[in-house]
Amino acid sequence: MMKMQTNHRPYPLPKRPWIMTQTWNDVIFAHWPISIDQLKDNVPPQLEIDTFEGRAWIGIVPFHITDFKVRDVFSIPFTDAFPEINLRTYVVYDDKPGVYFFSLDAGHWMAARLARMFTPLAYHFAKIDVTKKDGEISYKSSRQGRNGGNGEFEGLFSPSSTNFQSEKGSLDEWLTERYCLYTSSEKNMYRIDIHHEKWELQKAEGEILAETLTSSHGIILPDEKPLLHYASCNKTLIWPIIQVKK
Repeated sequence: MMKMQTNHRPYPLPKRPWIMTQTWNDVIFAHWPISIDQLKDNVPPQLEIDTFEGRAWIGIVPFHITDFKVRDVFSIPFTDAFPEINLRTYVVYDDKPGVYFFSLDAGHWMAARLARMFTPLAYHFAKIDVTKKDGEISYKSSRQGRNGGNGEFEGLFSPSSTNFQSEKGSLDEWLTERYCLYTSSEKNMYRIDIHHEKWELQKAEGEILAETLTSSHGIILPDEKPLLHYASCNKTLIWPIIQVKK
């Protein structure tokens, strides 16, 4: 069981017990600054879009999950390892900063189906290929099914610096150190809390070869290269979903 180091968190751990663990591997954080106007129609009005020095940000985060377990003991049947790609932005609710996901593409049909059954999160099943060779990581994803809409992503990435931890108050910290996510269903608002060690980051280089995740939500990315970070792995604790507003 992971040691609970919590001094890097912006608010205390939940008092309720956590229920699941995952290890996130070969995580790529790709971020672009973006206008609030492009986001607000896709974000529930109960959530305030978070900004850093007056700018909102949107992120595409591919990674692959291993050791998906209940209470760090029992593996989730047939879904203990799979890749995932998230499209996200940053929000605040009740003074707690967190993440809002526009979509979550999972490379395992059962994982996507179970997530849709038990949460309001916008999970989709996608065929995701992950390769790692000579320090370069490749993610290639194509959303499957009739109701998935347009959802393609392909990119090549490689770390380009030594490991570092983000400085307090920096953009690196603001983008990566998030400890809950928000989602909604009709008029109800929900939160899922998470916890992990502070990210050991590396700067990264890369090229995005295909990307239609954003355009499927009517979002147009700026014509500039993304800010890229890489993290080799981090073990995460996950708490049960709770309703925070009717």
